[in-house]
Formats: sequence, structure tokens, C-alpha cells
Amino acid sequence: MWWFILAELTVFAMLLLSFAVAQALQPEQFHSSRQLLDRSMGLALTLSLLTSGMFAAVALDQLRQFRSRPAALLLMAALGCACVYVWLKFGEYQHLAGQGLNIEYNTFFTLYWIVTGFHFLHVLLGMLILAWLAMRCWQRAYAAGSNPGVESGVLYWHMVDLVWVLLFPLVYVLN
Repeated sequence: MWWFILAELTVFAMLLLSFAVAQALQPEQFHSSRQLLDRSMGLALTLSLLTSGMFAAVALDQLRQFRSRPAALLLMAALGCACVYVWLKFGEYQHLAGQGLNIEYNTFFTLYWIVTGFHFLHVLLGMLILAWLAMRCWQRAYAAGSNPGVESGVLYWHMVDLVWVLLFPLVYVLN
């Protein structure tokens, strides 16, 4: 799992670097385009993912204490927060597309759609992982002690969080 996460982080690093370089080359366009985004939406997206990550971390702790059912409920709470993220992100995508700010609008929005869309796909995969882990915890499928599958799933979810924490300021805030 560590190799997979490192590979994914490498891809995201290249995308974020591309975004930063393009911004350095076209600062006026990036500044004016960024003003078309809703920073409060970006903050809400951030809070939903970070809250989800917190629930996932506490779930893992519960599982380590041999509390499968509470762990399952916490993983479902993490999944619920992830659903909030998806709902908000869909709303943002619909709003931007409705304004004509699609992938072909300018360099900023080309990179915006690519980077956030790629992250969005990782969120969806992470949600499937969280749902699977919650179901298996509810079924008490994990033995006492070490649970590398659950740890790997939660680690993946934290990678999704980490990428968003880097993406949010770059896309929504920094000028």
C-alpha cells in the first residue's frame, strides 16, 4: 500500500506542480479565474474531508481496542462526511459548468477540472473502501490485534485528505 500511495502522491505532485508553474506564467488569468470560485465552498469541502479522516482514524483506534461495531459506525460516519464532500463538489461542478467555466474556458479551469476531477475519482474509490471496511467491521470479520487491511484503507483515505489539504490553498486561496 505504501508504494501505491507514494505513486499516487507522485502523480498528484506533478499535477500540483503543473498548476503552480502555469500560475507563475499567467498570474493575472489565475487571479481573475480564482475569483470565480467560492472559497467558502472550498472550505466546506475541506472540513468535510478532514472530519471524515478524523472519523476514520478514530474507527481504526476502536478496532485496535477490539470494538468492531463502534468502528463500523465511525467508518459509516466517515463515509457520510465523504458523501457531503461529493454532494458539495457536484454542486460546485454544476455551478461552474452552468457559468460556462468548463475545461476549455482557460488554462486555470483546464487545470482546475483535471486536478480536482482526478482527486474526485480518488474520493470515490476511498468511499468504496470505507464502505467495505465498515461492512466488514460490522460483521466482526477482523481478528483481534493487527488489521493491515483496515490500516491500509484508512491510510489511503488519509492520502486523499492530504492531497486535498494541498490542493485547497493552491486552487482556491493562493494568488
